[in-house]
Amino acid sequence: MSTTLPTRPLDSAAARTVVAPVVPSRARLRPLGLDEVRITGGFWGERQRVNAAHTLSHILDRLESEGWLPNFDRAAAGTLPAGRRGREFSDSEVYKYLEAAAWELGRHDDEELERTFRAVVERVGAAQEIDGYLNTEFGRPGQQPRWSDLEWGHELYCLGHLFQAAVARERTRPGADDGLLLIARRAADLVCEVFGADGIPSFCGHPEIEAALAELARVTGDERYAAQAALFVARRGHDTLADIEWGRRYFQDDVPIRDATALSGHAVRANYLAAGAVDVAVETRDDDLLDALRAQWTRTRGRRTYITGGQGSHHQDEAFGDDWELPSDRAYSETCAGIASVMFSWRLLLSGGESAYADLIERTLFNVVATSPSADGRSFFYANTLHQRVPGVVPDPDATSPRASSSLRAPWFEVSCCPPNVARTLASLDAYIATADDRGIQIHQYAPAEIRTTLDDGRDVSLRVDTAYPSDGTVRVSVDRDADEPWTLSLRVPEWAEGAALRVWSGGAVVETVSVAPGRADVTRAFRAGDVVELELPMAPRVVDPDPRIDAVRGCVAVERGPEVLALESTDLPGHGDVGEVALDRGSTPTEQDGRVWVDVARRAAHPGDWPYTQAVSGGLGETERVALVPYHDWGNRGPSTMRVWIPTA
Repeated sequence: MSTTLPTRPLDSAAARTVVAPVVPSRARLRPLGLDEVRITGGFWGERQRVNAAHTLSHILDRLESEGWLPNFDRAAAGTLPAGRRGREFSDSEVYKYLEAAAWELGRHDDEELERTFRAVVERVGAAQEIDGYLNTEFGRPGQQPRWSDLEWGHELYCLGHLFQAAVARERTRPGADDGLLLIARRAADLVCEVFGADGIPSFCGHPEIEAALAELARVTGDERYAAQAALFVARRGHDTLADIEWGRRYFQDDVPIRDATALSGHAVRANYLAAGAVDVAVETRDDDLLDALRAQWTRTRGRRTYITGGQGSHHQDEAFGDDWELPSDRAYSETCAGIASVMFSWRLLLSGGESAYADLIERTLFNVVATSPSADGRSFFYANTLHQRVPGVVPDPDATSPRASSSLRAPWFEVSCCPPNVARTLASLDAYIATADDRGIQIHQYAPAEIRTTLDDGRDVSLRVDTAYPSDGTVRVSVDRDADEPWTLSLRVPEWAEGAALRVWSGGAVVETVSVAPGRADVTRAFRAGDVVELELPMAPRVVDPDPRIDAVRGCVAVERGPEVLALESTDLPGHGDVGEVALDRGSTPTEQDGRVWVDVARRAAHPGDWPYTQAVSGGLGETERVALVPYHDWGNRGPSTMRVWIPTA
């Protein structure tokens, strides 16, 4: 196995021209950045507005009040460890806040946010030691020595988030004089010195730095960082870290990544590692590793992923289960695992171009990422259960909640990795909408947007996307510039969209109408200003069955509409009954009325007596009643309730 990088330097000049989180040096598709794509409204535009107006300030307030940002002040003053607050990885939340703020500043100029950003960077930089080391938990008198707890210390994990913040800043404000990139590079240089080929032959128990180093290499042109990322990936899977109760699988240290057949262990760690490994495979031209990662993605998606796109079915170790182990009421489905899954899928999409990766991204965005934050952007789900058996308790808005509590969204957690992770994802979401290649433009996610870019041959392209998706399935892409030569506009047709139709308008008339199958619909023509390509996606609600090998939901069905998974919430039951007391009438068809999807359900008789197991009695449902379902991402917004996605049938 080789981790040798290509002899040619990474094209840092090209990397700086794309304002996006991921800019591979070679790929099937070129990402379009925040300066080329702008979400202008709709479902995601509203969430970005709330993120900018409320979530970022909420996170900063909590970083201050919880003491996680003041930890850097104490480090600079030399008073640590006295007074340090937060978990060993709390530094990373400050860095994720900086990344989110950098992407937001890339979307809109904001003088107040700019001042705040610079002030936070100054406090972080003041805590950095002369040799580049930066961490508030380790390395000082009274603290554990540096690098002494690679299993649990998260030092490299925290630095990875610092590097990603610096990348975001350099791409959105090239050459900014705030010093963040210099801070990151000094720390990265130290990592290469300490963990290089002749250094400590180990790695961090929580992957993250791998993808961060690869991107830092791309933005700076310094191949040492990419080489270090490759070393970290190659070292994993050889029983290097100390064994623990859940086994080395938890750290992805039980089998080399190229030999794995699916993602396993801690779900966030597994996806972060896979994302970084794709970066390494791309930069080292290791196609065997890339093929292995594609196979792992396919099996993980097909056997270890919830209908929402959520991943992770174990609470105790926040981990993947075995194939088909997907219990609804014990779904952990951590928000950060969903975000990490998007990171993995996006890299594979750029590498190969297959629409299946964008399908999973869409599912995860709508049903995990959008589910976590409340409507006001100030409280969050950490875990995302698919079946809430007991109504939740309204959290104290001033308290810090245990991390796995999913009964209702909470404003902050003892482990608050998810809120700033959501914030950085929403702030950079424009960069996940579309890509380009030598043939034209590909649109992968649907939102009202403006797209302006230059094709590889130098031609300027300007598009406008108009849609109310997912409220309805019409997506209209208007061309604003004449083209002398044909180019191709590609629109993703989601995997669920059987019966989709495509229309091409020119000169105010329809010139082409075709049915399109799930996958990708291509329109190649010498577009004229005013031409419109219209995709019509079928949005009728549909009843879906689980694979019979998923024991936990056998005999149940779920209802989906477009990209949204729907849920039955007790708030919508007559008398606000318990969702565990009803079954769905499989003979009825879901209908839409007043902007809601309605189904027929009936009460199920409880077993008599104190013993819960009796002889089976045949018979259908009793009298049914019409009940509205709620998009899963909106559940829990109306107070304590019970909820389920998979509904039993009689």
